[in-house]
Amino acid sequence: MKERFETKTVHIGHEPLRQVKAKSTPIYQTSVFAFEGLEEVEQFYTGEGEYLYTRNGNPNQAELSDAIAALEQAEAGVSASSGMGAIMAGLLSVLGPGDHVLASHEIYGGTYALLSKELSRFGIELTCINLNEESSLAGHVRPQTKLFFLETITNPLLTVVDMPFWIEQAKQHGLTVMVDNTFATPYLVQPFTLGVHLVVHSATKYIGGHSDVTSGVLVGERERIARAREIVVNYGTSLSPFEAWLTARGLKTLAVRMERQCDNASEVASFLQEHPAIKRVYYPSKESTAFFHRQKQGAMVSFTLADENKIYDFYRALDWIKFAPSLAGVETSVSHPVTTSHRAFTEEQRQATGITMGLVRLSVGIEASEDIIRELSCALQK
Repeated sequence: MKERFETKTVHIGHEPLRQVKAKSTPIYQTSVFAFEGLEEVEQFYTGEGEYLYTRNGNPNQAELSDAIAALEQAEAGVSASSGMGAIMAGLLSVLGPGDHVLASHEIYGGTYALLSKELSRFGIELTCINLNEESSLAGHVRPQTKLFFLETITNPLLTVVDMPFWIEQAKQHGLTVMVDNTFATPYLVQPFTLGVHLVVHSATKYIGGHSDVTSGVLVGERERIARAREIVVNYGTSLSPFEAWLTARGLKTLAVRMERQCDNASEVASFLQEHPAIKRVYYPSKESTAFFHRQKQGAMVSFTLADENKIYDFYRALDWIKFAPSLAGVETSVSHPVTTSHRAFTEEQRQATGITMGLVRLSVGIEASEDIIRELSCALQK
C-alpha cells in the first residue's frame, strides 16, 4: 500500500545521500540520530557508536574540536556554546567543593566572575596573584590548591608573562595548568606543547573571526577532555551544529587573518606610542613573546588617553571603527573594559591592575593599516 500524502511529506527525500562527496562539510542540522535497532543504541553507550543526540555530540561539533586539538597539538577537544561554557567545563573537570584556584590577577572579567561569584557557591576559593611581581607560587599554594589559571596574552592589558617559568612552577606543586589562548591563538603559540594540561578558546573571537558566531573550545589530555565533555553534556552547554559549522568555516582563514591583523597591530601600536593624546600604549614586547613560535605580538592594542575626561568624546568621534564589547573580527573595533569586559571587577581591582576609565581596547582588523591609523588620528584630534 502506498503511503498517504501526509506521510510522504514527512518522509520523502529523508534517506541520506551517502554517496555525495561534498567538498565542504555539510551542516548536520539534526537534534537526534536514527538507529537501526537496540543493538546500535548499546554500541553508542559502550563507545562503539558515534552519535545519539546533538547535545551529546554531532559531526559539526567534532570537526571543530578535533581541528583545534590538532592545531594546539593536544590529544582531544570538546566544543561548547560559548567561551565561558568551555572555561566552565575545564574548571569543573578539575575542581570540586573545598578546592582552591590560583589565577593571574589579569584575567578576563567573565572568568573572574565565574570563579569568584558562581563557583564560590560550591565552596571553591580563588586567589588572584600578580605574576609580574611574584617570583614563586610557593607562598600561595595550599593543600586544597588544584588548578592554576592564566592567559597567554592578558585581557585587556596584553601582558605576556614568562609562561614556561610559571608552568614549571605550577607543575612542581602538582597543579593542573589551564591556559586561555584566545588572544594569541594556536597560530602564535601552542601552550599544550609547553606542558599545559588544558587550553581554552573563546572561539567567538579569532577562531571564528567574523563576529557572527558564539562558541568555545577546550582541548587537552584525552582523559581530562572526556570528563569536560560530560560536563558540557550534563550542563546543557553543547554547541549547535550551525554555530559549530560557522566556527569551523572561519577557522580555515585563521592564519591569513592573524598574519594581516598582527602586522597591522604592530603599525598601529607604533603610531599610538608617538601620539600626544595618548598617555600609555599596552602592546606585547618582542622580548616577552620570545617563546611564541612566530615573531608576532598579537593583534590587540590597548591604550589610555592622556585626558581620560575625553573618553566619551573619543568614542563618539569614531566613524567606521565600531564600538563593540567584543573583539577579533575582521573589522577593527574598540571596546571600553571598565564598562564592558571588566565590569565585574571592583573599582579597587581595576585601579590595581591599571584598568582605568581612560583605557581603550583596540581590536585591529584586516583593513589597510594606513586607513586604521587615519581613522584613529581623526578621532584623537577631535
